[in-house]
Amino acid sequence: MRKLQMDELGRKSVAEFKAADKTPLVVVMDNVRSMHNVGSVFRTADAFLLQGIVLCGYTPVPPHRDIQKTALGATDTVEWQYFPTTVEAVEALRAEGFAIIAIEQAASSVMLNNFQPAAGKPLALVFGNEVSGVDPAVMQLADGCIEIPQLGMKHSLNISVSTGIVIWDLYCKLTKVK
Repeated sequence: MRKLQMDELGRKSVAEFKAADKTPLVVVMDNVRSMHNVGSVFRTADAFLLQGIVLCGYTPVPPHRDIQKTALGATDTVEWQYFPTTVEAVEALRAEGFAIIAIEQAASSVMLNNFQPAAGKPLALVFGNEVSGVDPAVMQLADGCIEIPQLGMKHSLNISVSTGIVIWDLYCKLTKVK
């Protein structure tokens, strides 16, 4: 087996990325503290050609050296916007036709493996703060809630890990990748 060289990977330029058809997913970051987590989510959003990222509350925004450390340039490709509150962001996304889906452990959550996105409806995925999760006011506005099945003692994943798991699963379901 041979490792692929950089010129064999078919990477898009910034212009090609911006012109490409996007996966109908937006990540909403609800008061996420860590700049490294923000950068990691940008990188994941770039990898799967997401429509964008919405940064809310005290979530750090680019440009910042610590975001760039993990984003590796993805802040140049992925569209992003900022809202002072996640409630404002969710209301704006709903007005644009997005279904609002919280990623949280909740009484009425659907396990990720059982969740099937509606055809033709873009999704806004709300990921919460590293300690307190998705804000209760935002949970009240959500159209649904997805939970990642977890079997160990902690029942908690880092937001960048959670984002990667959920986006990969939904990307596969939306594009029929098997």
